[in-house]
Amino acid sequence: MDQWKNRTAVVTGASSGIGAAITKDLVKAGMIVIGLARRVERVEDLKKDLPPNLQGNLHAVKCDVSKEEEIVKAFTSIDQKFNGIDVLINNAGTFRSTNLIKADNSTAIREVIDTNVMGLVFSTREAYKSMAKHGRNSHVVHINSIAGHGVPFHVEMPSSNIYSPSKHAVTAITEIHRQEFIRSKHHIKVTSISPGLVNTEIIPDGVLEMLGTYLESEDISQSVLHVLGTPPHVQIHELTIKPFGEAF
Repeated sequence: MDQWKNRTAVVTGASSGIGAAITKDLVKAGMIVIGLARRVERVEDLKKDLPPNLQGNLHAVKCDVSKEEEIVKAFTSIDQKFNGIDVLINNAGTFRSTNLIKADNSTAIREVIDTNVMGLVFSTREAYKSMAKHGRNSHVVHINSIAGHGVPFHVEMPSSNIYSPSKHAVTAITEIHRQEFIRSKHHIKVTSISPGLVNTEIIPDGVLEMLGTYLESEDISQSVLHVLGTPPHVQIHELTIKPFGEAF
């Protein structure tokens, strides 16, 4: 991680779970980290978990990534204030309990697509503007899911409705980004990290107890450090992480 010391990372959905763990670990690794979240006060609270000499390297910015105008405003400000963006962690994601065939579910379905797909696309677009302008080696990491490679929920479990299709989109978008970054002639890597079940706030009630085996947010954060720590000629395209004994 020495190559990233004193360089700038943006983490979306930084207020809790995987995003909070990644934010803290990147600061500890020597990066300047901007945590984006709607609950910006929770990003500020993460400073108490950091060594005193590093707390000033964490900056909280209020941003709802389901809203394009907020993304554009936040990334433009970050580029100007921090002399560019070097690493983007697209972590923000959401899940809604519904069925695709349920009546009047439009709001729930759109919230997932606007956050999990459009938020990721627009955040990467705005980060790319900064990365291309400054011309440094950069890296984009998409926090995907095993639900982006299959439909892990079976018929006895709650429906994953539009969540799994949204993560399938992330799998395809990762490859599109890889191709577009190559064509851009800029040295920008992209990686999809696909965890199995992780103990976070978005997991529906009862699922952790039903399955009994799961990952913690810190497990995913350590994998982010691993992919970022690869030398310039190595690009991990897809990293799948499952808890031992996971049933699907």
